[in-house]
Amino acid sequence: LSPSSSTAGAEKREKQSRAHQGFGDHHGRVTGAHTYFYADEAKCDQHMETFIRCIDASSGSSEDGFSAIKLTALARPQFLVRFSEVLVKWRRFFNQMAAEQGQAGWAVLDTKLEVEKLQEALDNLGIASKAESQQWFSGENLGTSGTVDLLDWNSLFDSRTKLSRPLLIPNRKTGQLEHLLSRFSEEEELQMKRVLQRMDVLAKRAMEKGVRLMVDAEQSYFQPAISRLTLETQRCFNRSQPIIYNTYQCYLKEAYNNVTGDVELSRREGWYFGTKLVRGAYMEQERERAAQMGYEDPINPTYEKTNEMYHRCLDYVLEEIKHSRKASVMVASHNEDTVKFTLRRMMELGIHPSDKKVCFGQLLGMCDQITFPLGQAGFPVYKYVPYGPVNEVLPYLSRRAQENRGFMQRANRERDLLWKEVKRRLLTGNLFS
Repeated sequence: LSPSSSTAGAEKREKQSRAHQGFGDHHGRVTGAHTYFYADEAKCDQHMETFIRCIDASSGSSEDGFSAIKLTALARPQFLVRFSEVLVKWRRFFNQMAAEQGQAGWAVLDTKLEVEKLQEALDNLGIASKAESQQWFSGENLGTSGTVDLLDWNSLFDSRTKLSRPLLIPNRKTGQLEHLLSRFSEEEELQMKRVLQRMDVLAKRAMEKGVRLMVDAEQSYFQPAISRLTLETQRCFNRSQPIIYNTYQCYLKEAYNNVTGDVELSRREGWYFGTKLVRGAYMEQERERAAQMGYEDPINPTYEKTNEMYHRCLDYVLEEIKHSRKASVMVASHNEDTVKFTLRRMMELGIHPSDKKVCFGQLLGMCDQITFPLGQAGFPVYKYVPYGPVNEVLPYLSRRAQENRGFMQRANRERDLLWKEVKRRLLTGNLFS
């Protein structure tokens, strides 16, 4: 493949998912999220048991409850980075092919490779003869329309039984072909199976208990693997209702492409799309790592751009709810403008609170002036409850309080509103009405 500005940029972005000596410590400079330390597989099993107790507690305390889990508690972080690297490399190869066909920089759902040109390129690169690549696509029932998009491309090795398929792709530095999965050892293959088994156990328990399972988003160099593993679980358990929710961080430049791609996948495969939309909790760490390793900052440049991204992703999911009724979203936000935007769009699209397709979430003890009015108006609204040993939970809460210093101003406003209402009721003689 001839170099281009697009493919060179894609190769630079690939550094984001490469391992380096400091990547295993994903705890430093994290201001808005709890993190887990990996000890061994037994520790991951202990975390799974803790999540099971959390699911049971959620089931016992409310109907239609949620329980949140983190995959770095259930898998070795080094494995998640390696798997992410494989996924990013495969996507980069697709983008290289797209650039060769004049589609550099196109939106994910608009990028479609012509099968004949793709087969010629694969043949010229020595990756696969035309006969072999025809077998790829006929065997997977792909390319029947004459084109292959990223979702078709990913499905070549998407299922858990095909992750070790010996696919070859060119190494741009050496010009030689290399096995895409050559870095996966037998132990890493076992780790793949173990994390999927743990997720399977948790999903089954959640389904039995009537609880929905939210898989939290984490650092961007883990996230491709986390999202792919979550999609595998959604395929199995979201057949009749959204049990498994994936989380999308809207401070990421790739957020819209990630949301639209996964929604389209759910349409094609017929399962229910469940999502939690957040702004993101790892900004300082993400930017420091990008600067150290020399790849593009994955975070939107301003808070306003993140707001735009959040509303763009949310609007896409709300439109999907209106048209298919096979999607659900948790608007996990403390931003009043985002809540107002959601309410306005729900009204315009005819999405009623009783449909329970849209719910809201805020941290326990924060933004009650948003939570309580929403609940009183009949909207499904949840408080996110951190739990654990005091010495572990207090630092998390203090970081969130520091991160959201503006809450104090809102709390003062809430106090003034409450005092005004008390005085009004006293003057009208309706204190308890």
